[in-house]
Amino acid sequence: MSKQTRLHDLRVVVDRIEGRSVCGMAVGDSFDLTCSSRLSIPEGKHVCLYALAAVLPLLPAMQRPLEDGDWLAHENEVACPDPQERLIMRIERTGTSTMPMEDLT
Repeated sequence: MSKQTRLHDLRVVVDRIEGRSVCGMAVGDSFDLTCSSRLSIPEGKHVCLYALAAVLPLLPAMQRPLEDGDWLAHENEVACPDPQERLIMRIERTGTSTMPMEDLT
């Protein structure tokens, strides 16, 4: 019997834009990360490469259970690095996926 693991599925949502939108994303735009590594973007939408690069390092940690004292358990906002845009994204946990350990990437 293979070992199983549970990971949180995530949604990254554009929460607000405090500057001028230059990448074409809008408040409410989102993408989902499920089953460890499956990135889904709604049809007809896009994700700015620089916004994705800013949030990407945090996603594997947010998929795992976090202790209450972990700063990521209380912080879920990420800023795009474009200083004129100031696009702020929110990472939300939307559910869990259970999968065999050998299926993880």
